[in-house]
This record gives sequence, C-alpha cells and structure tokens, in this order.
Amino acid sequence: MTTPSPMTHPPHPYPAPQPAPSRSRRGPVAGLVALLLVVATAAAAFWWTRGGDSGPLAGRPRVTDTRAGLSYGVPEDWKHDPAKDKGLIDAFSSQITSKSHGASTSAGGTVLTGRAGQTVPSAELRRMTESAARSNAEFFFPDQPATLEGSHAAVVDGQPAHTVVLTIPGDDGRARLEMTLVTAHGERTSFLLGLITGASDPALTADLHDVLASTTVS
Repeated sequence: MTTPSPMTHPPHPYPAPQPAPSRSRRGPVAGLVALLLVVATAAAAFWWTRGGDSGPLAGRPRVTDTRAGLSYGVPEDWKHDPAKDKGLIDAFSSQITSKSHGASTSAGGTVLTGRAGQTVPSAELRRMTESAARSNAEFFFPDQPATLEGSHAAVVDGQPAHTVVLTIPGDDGRARLEMTLVTAHGERTSFLLGLITGASDPALTADLHDVLASTTVS
C-alpha cells in the first residue's frame, strides 16, 4: 500500500462532515465495512497549544490555507508544493507529504486540509467527524475494514474540535487515518486529514500530531 494521492482519485472523497453516500453511489468504495466502535474515553478533551514561537514546529515553514482558514507548520523532511495544491480535487485545498524517517521506504505520510461543506455546531462535532472519517476510509482504502481506534474532543487554537483515528489493514502494514474537524468562531468548519500508509513509523505519527498542535485558525 502506498501513500494515497488524491490527485488520482474521483472528486468525491467526502472529507466534509456529511453522511456516507448510499451504496448505489459509492462506486469504487462499495463493499467496505466500516467498524464503528464505542470508545469510552470519547468525551475526554485534548488541548493543543497554539502554533508560533513556542509551538512544536516553531521556526519551521508554515502553510497558510486561506480557503480552509487554517495555518499549520511543516515538519522536518515534509514537503509542501503550492503548485500541486492547485491540482488537488475540489474537496482539498492544501497538502504536505513525507516518506518514512526510518529504514523502511514503504511508509509515507500525507496531511490534507480543506473547508467543510457546512458549519458544524460543537455538539455535533463528534458525530460528524466520525462520519467524515469513515467516508474518507472508504474512499482511500476501498474494500478494507476500518477500525475505530480513538475518538476524542479537542481544542485547536482555542476553537472547538474533534479528532477521530481509524486503522485499516493492508498487505504492507496498517494504514492510519486521523481526521480533525474544527469549527472556527462558530462561523465555519474546516478539517485536517492525516494519512500514514505502509510499514509502521511512529515518527510519522508524531509528525501528524505536531502539525495539528501547530495549527492556527483565522
């Protein structure tokens, strides 16, 4: 399994907080069984520090996604190509990518951001994030069962958010999908979608968390 490239897929990955489409409309993602588990710690709040001079990616280059209304740091060994952002499918507006930090060359990471299709109230963030994460798992990893590993409330730059973690089995390791929806100033909802594929690489997972921790909203 290689790092998915949204540029090669049909323009309906469903990153916006909306229910998955009916089976008749899923096309290549039909047949995936998403395993939704009840997580006892789902209501626990995780607080992320504001990016900047004291953030986890202090001094690193930043991506400012005006369409999503988000700005986030780029970890070391990750790359951002503004020209490639213009070629993303409509659901996404910016992207950074990286290969494994370790000996394995099969692992890769991607962070995608964008603006959701509707404003999600704080009370609905958990449900909508879980729905959006499952839809993305269906899109990027068709015919693979997704297991819910975590679902917790979060605060991103002082704004209410929710993060969902799914794992998906593959021939060369388990893929990891982390999706966060954040509602800024009660006016709009944006998302960060982190994907890790291939052999396990804890450093890439740590990078995803640093990106989220460095995120600010406008």
